[in-house]
Amino acid sequence: MATSLRNFQNEIKQIHQRELARQRVHGAEQIQKEQKHSQVKGKAKEDSLIELASAGTEEPRGEAEAEEKILEILLSKVPVNHDSVRDMLAALLTRNHGEYVLRVGAQPSKAKLFAGELDDDVAEYWNGIEQSEDTLNFLLREITSTVEEIGGKTSLLFEARGKHPRKSLLLRLPPPSVSLTPEVRCAVVGNVDSGKSTTLGVLTRGTLDDGRGRARVSLFRHKHEIETGRTSSVGMEILGFAPSGAPILPETVSSNDPDVVRREKLGWEEISVQAAKIVSFIDLAGHEKYLKTTLYGLTSGAPSCVILIVGANAGLIGMSKEHLSIALALSVPVVVCITKIDMTPANVQAETIKQVVKILRSPGCRKIPVFVRSSEVAVEIATGFGKEKLCPIFQVSNVTGEGLGHLRTFLNLLPSSEGDRDKFAVDQPLEFSVTEVWSVPYVGTVVNGIVNGGSVKTGDPVMLGPDSNGNFQTTVVKSMQRKRAPVNTAEAGQCVSCALKRVRRNTVRKGMVMVSKSEILPKATRQFQGQVLILYHNTTLQKNYQAMLHCGAIRQTVRIMDMDNPQGVLRTGDRATVTFEFISHPEFIKEGMKLLFREGKTKGLGVITKLL
Repeated sequence: MATSLRNFQNEIKQIHQRELARQRVHGAEQIQKEQKHSQVKGKAKEDSLIELASAGTEEPRGEAEAEEKILEILLSKVPVNHDSVRDMLAALLTRNHGEYVLRVGAQPSKAKLFAGELDDDVAEYWNGIEQSEDTLNFLLREITSTVEEIGGKTSLLFEARGKHPRKSLLLRLPPPSVSLTPEVRCAVVGNVDSGKSTTLGVLTRGTLDDGRGRARVSLFRHKHEIETGRTSSVGMEILGFAPSGAPILPETVSSNDPDVVRREKLGWEEISVQAAKIVSFIDLAGHEKYLKTTLYGLTSGAPSCVILIVGANAGLIGMSKEHLSIALALSVPVVVCITKIDMTPANVQAETIKQVVKILRSPGCRKIPVFVRSSEVAVEIATGFGKEKLCPIFQVSNVTGEGLGHLRTFLNLLPSSEGDRDKFAVDQPLEFSVTEVWSVPYVGTVVNGIVNGGSVKTGDPVMLGPDSNGNFQTTVVKSMQRKRAPVNTAEAGQCVSCALKRVRRNTVRKGMVMVSKSEILPKATRQFQGQVLILYHNTTLQKNYQAMLHCGAIRQTVRIMDMDNPQGVLRTGDRATVTFEFISHPEFIKEGMKLLFREGKTKGLGVITKLL
């Protein structure tokens, strides 16, 4: 089963990439057509896009060479070369979206560092140029002053003395405006009572928990959640990091009065204005009866990583395995966070760790567990996160605060969600998927969601739909907010709220899309074909079987119309090309989109191959 799932996931990936490439070529052609009348403007934009594309494709080797060159020039101590160092640092920062981790001194081999087998005496484990502590201090002073000239900040992430002295520095430029602040979206999942809301409360408020649920109270949105202590909705929390790399926390960190702690939280606008990077946490429900809400949060929120919270006293039980399997099915990188280590006996904790490692190494997961016990490991694993099959494991206590520093360092350095150009392309027509709808007094209808492609400005005419008949209505974006701070533009990969002109609240629902207004009308689909793999079903699936389909921000019941299986039935582990039909209304879908469907315990995974 594990091998067939793996092969199927690879196939899904290929289909998704193929369709995406085709759609992007088509999208670029469409934009070119629309820009024919403004040839000059179009040319400038195209050149800048080509420049952007080529900037991202440069090999990391070039960065390593640039680092060596910078350090070499600084150590030569020739004042004439100061300007060239400044220019090189500015280029490095611009190429890496305004933040860069610079390592000075001899660096350990990553494999040995992650495995915890680092030996100071074995020369093969170390690479790079050895520097003395005095030299390192001189370099730190020089780099700090040079980065300040560009307008950035330098912070020391980690330093080691001893046989191989080394330092890791974070160079960061403050973003010019809130609309350009890089954002990392993390979904937080785990079994009920594993400590998800408490961990987020401690991370975002800065005050430690009292072991009686004080930290989580400020996160709850409903009265029944405060009474039961259980999250039932998709909560959103943000943690901002200043240009210096320090987390932005409320002033009352030292207060012990629970009422003060609950009231005194920084507004999102205050955080957005100060932050050079924002980590958005999607706090999902752990209870079994809220699985559909959790699934919706995972598919519609487009998270860059999933933080799986495991209580050290309980282990990986119940819904946490379910959440882990969903994250793997959606191919989102996973971070494991083991909580409650202050109250768990050592033998129980060892048992939990053994179980987590065993599950991560199993053929279904095929992850390499890495225990983060030092800042150095946190820095190294965060900078290359998502590219390899590494799965960091943090052990934290929300009562004593142990391990939280490493977790914050890791979150501070995660690559931003919108920086993922494979997933979000700016040079495409606008596509915005709606995940939340509100009616705000004196403003009107407001939709919140993620810009999947292209960009949107206030005052842009857009088309919103499809409605129950598959039609799109024309409207205008009146105003926009990002993290509750007003912005004028939004680009692919960003999560924004838009106020729409003359649109009634009851005509908008989750799963709709907003596309740019053009001559070619967008098409809503009622029937489509998809390749699916049944992950689990206790009997057989036949024609006319109904299940709940999750596909991006879409959540609707579908009926199986046809399948290419000779017996006309599907069991656990079967693969087939299936024709689906939406039950209540057509939706805006594209070939290559991933889909998950479930009904009770039945789960299937697939990809859309053809729109009918």
